[in-house]
Amino acid sequence: MASNETKMDDSGLKSLGDFLEFWHIHREVIVIVVVSFFSMSWVLYSTLPTRRTVKKVPKRTIVAAKPVPIKPVVTSDGKPEAPSEAQSEAQSSGITARGPRRIKGELRKPEATRRASDPDSSRRTQILVFYSSLTTTTEKIATDLARNLDASLKKDTTEHKNIFFSPTTLDLAEIDYDNYFISPPKTTDSAIPIDYFYLFLIPSYNIDTTNDNLLEHLQETHHDFRIDTAPLSGLLGYSVFGLGDREGWPTEEEGFCFQAKEVDKWMAKLTGRKRAYPLGMGDKKQDLASRLGEWIEGVVDVLILAATTGSLGEGVPGSGDADESDFEYASGDDDDSEILVEESAVPKNKANKRKANIDDVEDIGRIMKSNQADSDGPKESAPIAVDFTTYNKPKARKAPQTVKEMVPKTSPTYTALTKQGYSIVGSHSGVKICRWTKSALRGRGSCYKYSFYGIASHQCMETTPSLSCSNKCVFCWRHGTNPVGTTWRWVVDPPEMIFTGVKAGHYQKIKMMRGVPGVRAERFAEAMRIRHCALSLVGEPIFYPHINEFLAMLHAERISSFLVCNAQHPDQLAALRAVTQLYVSIDASNRESLRKIDRPLHRDFWERFQRCLDILREKRFKHRTVFRLTLVKGFNVDDEVDGYADLVERGLPCFVEIKGVTYCGTSTSAGAGLSMANVPFYAEVTEFVTALDRKLKERGLDYGIAAEHAHSCCVLIASGRFRVDGKWHTRIDYQRFFELLEERGADGDWKPEDYMGPETPEWATWGNGGFDPRDERVDRKGRKIEAS
Repeated sequence: MASNETKMDDSGLKSLGDFLEFWHIHREVIVIVVVSFFSMSWVLYSTLPTRRTVKKVPKRTIVAAKPVPIKPVVTSDGKPEAPSEAQSEAQSSGITARGPRRIKGELRKPEATRRASDPDSSRRTQILVFYSSLTTTTEKIATDLARNLDASLKKDTTEHKNIFFSPTTLDLAEIDYDNYFISPPKTTDSAIPIDYFYLFLIPSYNIDTTNDNLLEHLQETHHDFRIDTAPLSGLLGYSVFGLGDREGWPTEEEGFCFQAKEVDKWMAKLTGRKRAYPLGMGDKKQDLASRLGEWIEGVVDVLILAATTGSLGEGVPGSGDADESDFEYASGDDDDSEILVEESAVPKNKANKRKANIDDVEDIGRIMKSNQADSDGPKESAPIAVDFTTYNKPKARKAPQTVKEMVPKTSPTYTALTKQGYSIVGSHSGVKICRWTKSALRGRGSCYKYSFYGIASHQCMETTPSLSCSNKCVFCWRHGTNPVGTTWRWVVDPPEMIFTGVKAGHYQKIKMMRGVPGVRAERFAEAMRIRHCALSLVGEPIFYPHINEFLAMLHAERISSFLVCNAQHPDQLAALRAVTQLYVSIDASNRESLRKIDRPLHRDFWERFQRCLDILREKRFKHRTVFRLTLVKGFNVDDEVDGYADLVERGLPCFVEIKGVTYCGTSTSAGAGLSMANVPFYAEVTEFVTALDRKLKERGLDYGIAAEHAHSCCVLIASGRFRVDGKWHTRIDYQRFFELLEERGADGDWKPEDYMGPETPEWATWGNGGFDPRDERVDRKGRKIEAS
């Protein structure tokens, strides 16, 4: 028995050993087969659709319950009591409270459809006509357009519930874009809602104009993640008309009315495709009148439709077509991002077109099967024609962008500035003789800079290396004709060419004064030697990329530099090197007032403004720093003394100039809300100065009233650093300035006090008027004024 058990154990061990030997030889193959099997099983299980069993529910018939009559309740006086709100609702519905409640769902109507179904008789419509104009041609067209629209719409006002206010024309160079193109204008009377309708008259230019700033603003608004996708969707609608010249641009592809097309495209995005009437275009030398008339008729029809129905309805043929708007809601060319669109937002004709195309592709297989089934015998079926046409326009290759000149000689800007007396140097610089230079040549008084700082006005050159500015100040003398921009995007002229050009232009204008009656021979001879340069003609001098090189050239020829900036370019201000005197225009004491009076283009204008003040505080021991306050009555005078005192405390400038605004008397100024009523009297300026001086002393700041020039309506407040032994020393020792610059360099260790000039003349100090006793005062007709 034991031997049998031993044999069984040996045989078991032998079979186990064979199994182990088999496993060790073939284990890799076995593992791969098993893993592959389970993997394929898992893949098949995952891809096959899961079948769910649906539990059948027997059909039930719902029988409507009979309405339960509600017995009226009789009061004590015998009159029936009015049923309660719940009872009335139950009785009107005819269904008892028992049983399931049925909820009906319906497609939500767009806003325009809801308004059309129930127009509000109390709504009013205000038409705003926006235009841009360099030569006032478009301005006249806009004025006529508003007048004709007003007459046409008033005829139909009696037939419709809506009332149209008289259309308002707005110059794009004068308005604040944030008030109109981030959200619809706010109404003053909230009890009467107003629908705004925008019309645009856009001429196209190949130079930098207001159009470029508008397009940049619209594009930034569209891409700003902090602003809704369609912030102007509250508008009733909009339409654009472009004015162009086919001689320069024969076709639309080559640029005819290209800026009007851009405005139309971005407005379509910002309004949620509320194009009321298609883009109109007219050639000013051929068919402008007829095309504009057709466009106006169409706009009037749309406005009457809106007055009748309360909305634009389905629009007119062509409005919103892909050929016109590049199918902006189906193309992401401009956004470089995915666009999600509601189905209701796509026009029916385009939605049907796309659906039909998809159906054609999906039905290809079914069509092929049906054709094979219908064919008899071995006859081969003809190939099926499949239309793979792309209906969207192909992307046109954009031509490489070339850097443009700021003021080309063929541009309207060049013509306008030249007509105003400017000599354009290169493509972005200019020079002009100042009226105080002419006055000093004739011995009739000098600029306030002579009273304050000792500048000889007849030896001063007024110029700028950058005609472009980042503000559109309401009091600007340049009539709004100079270019504006936030970044430098033009051809850059070398500083050597600018320096040579402005000197030649200045000397040429001085020579033209040779035959003017009253010009003094000695001053005319002195004027042929430039000693001072006021970089304050127009624009933003520090905007020029090579401003430091240009300043170095002035100083190399012993020409002092007086540079004025608008506190909107802090990086360029911080990089500025040696300058004789540095001005910063401080036209307001708070954010809202600065926005109204300077109308800056930068959205972060207040933050830039404050950074410039901080930079000026750091430079006060390196440069003679000056705050220039231009007082405009009704804008920045009333109740702003404390705010100005805060700014002085923050920047601690060497000097503070307070000057009353000079009214240039143009239609541009009137359009900005400026008139002679905004020019303060000298008594009002002195009152403001004394109030500011008092506030500075209350804060413990060492400032005092140092000098005045009544003829310029200007007063100077100076830091105590320039008061020596109780006497003011506001003038400059120009010879010492150039010596320090040569000895220690532009970045050397020297302070404004090191080139402080002699004592301020008695006739220029506070209370003495500031008129140079060497000259003769005359009235407007040149008659001598006797000193009283």
